[in-house]
Amino acid sequence: MDLDFSPAERDFRAEVRDWLSANVPDPPLPSMDTAEGFQAHRAWEARLAAARLSVVSWPEEYGGRGASLIDWLIFEEEYWAAGAPARVTQNGIFLLAPCLMRFGTPEQRARWLPRMASGADVWAQAWSEPEAGSDLAALTSRAEPAPGGGWLLHGHKTWSSRAAHATHGFGLFRTSGARHQGLTYVMFPLDEVAVRPIAQLDGLPGFAELHLDGVRVEESMVLGEAGQGWSIAMATTSSERGLTLRSPGRFLATADRLLALARASGDPAAADRAARCWTEAEAYRLHTYATARRIMAGEETGAAASLGKIFWSELDLRMHALALELLGERAGETPWLDGFLFALAGPIYAGTNEIQRTIVAERVLGLPR
Repeated sequence: MDLDFSPAERDFRAEVRDWLSANVPDPPLPSMDTAEGFQAHRAWEARLAAARLSVVSWPEEYGGRGASLIDWLIFEEEYWAAGAPARVTQNGIFLLAPCLMRFGTPEQRARWLPRMASGADVWAQAWSEPEAGSDLAALTSRAEPAPGGGWLLHGHKTWSSRAAHATHGFGLFRTSGARHQGLTYVMFPLDEVAVRPIAQLDGLPGFAELHLDGVRVEESMVLGEAGQGWSIAMATTSSERGLTLRSPGRFLATADRLLALARASGDPAAADRAARCWTEAEAYRLHTYATARRIMAGEETGAAASLGKIFWSELDLRMHALALELLGERAGETPWLDGFLFALAGPIYAGTNEIQRTIVAERVLGLPR
């Protein structure tokens, strides 16, 4: 593998770095889980979009630059190194958009992707239900044909990320009794859904419960064919666990800050542990570049995406735990505490690590059930 960046890639890195240096908000934006912070983050997304930096790897007609995955990884490294705001549009651009690109009609892509890229629409992920979390095929929320066309949605979704303030949701609904083939992928506006915020450990509503009681949607809100939802959802979760949810830039930036913290502590043992974390973050970076090259060559990541999800989620937790250990009582005065609370969820969301290890054992290593 060629580990050198091309002149065009180096120019792109310089452009992104210069723009971020001039535009990253100071002081940082309020939390996106507050009403004020949510609107501030939407405005930030609009600034990114105006600079054509919100979705660099998308086709130009949808607001992107048609850039390669390597350019996207470069953008992510610069973005997190600059301390730029977390992406309020993450669920849409990293989870729904890949499915719209692959399974959506031209009309659906033209209607939704540009608004997603600019932050005009912010999408919430609505997979989990009270009795169906990791076992997604067990969900019971249903879509039934509406008189005159379209669908009526009924059911109860929970742990829906960003739903407290988002404009739209996407998830699976049962349209027949078949376990996997009875599921349909549906997008829906949240303005007719009963949304009950769920407080996180920090007290802010990063999640919500959704109660749908006959919410009517157009036929055009179905992605793919009725009954095709399971295969589309698997494409989504592959994206979620693979490249798009947590790029290496995020962990490299954390590792750099941790290394500085450990050096300042004067504790050689802590410095050694921080250096190991940095090395692991760099290893994940190189692994991701190799994966990106394979995808660009036409290969599928498949179940191997679970390996990355296990690695980055456990690394993130180790880095934040070490930072809190070094800071002691001062941790509450720094962003490290919020980062630690978020990192605690890493081994759970996007499919628990226990489930991911089972996937790796059965589908990657070929071990018996």
